[in-house]
Amino acid sequence: MAENNERTIDVNKLLQNKLKAVSIADIEAGVAKTVSELVGEDYKCTIGDVKYTMFSGADFHIKIELSYNPES
Repeated sequence: MAENNERTIDVNKLLQNKLKAVSIADIEAGVAKTVSELVGEDYKCTIGDVKYTMFSGADFHIKIELSYNPES
C-alpha cells in the first residue's frame, strides 16, 4: 500500500511575511558580503523599490557594484 505523503499547508504561517522584520540594511550587508567573498573583491549592495508579496516573499531592485576601498 502506498504511503500517504500529503501535507497540510499552514495558511497563517504562509501569510505572515517574516521578511518585513529583516532590515533592508541587513539584507544589503549580507548580499555584499556574499558577493565579495565569491568574487574576491570588495562590493557594495543597494536595494530599492521593495514590494512585499502576500505569500512570504519580496520583489526588489538590487544594485551590486565594486566598492573602492584604498586599504584593499
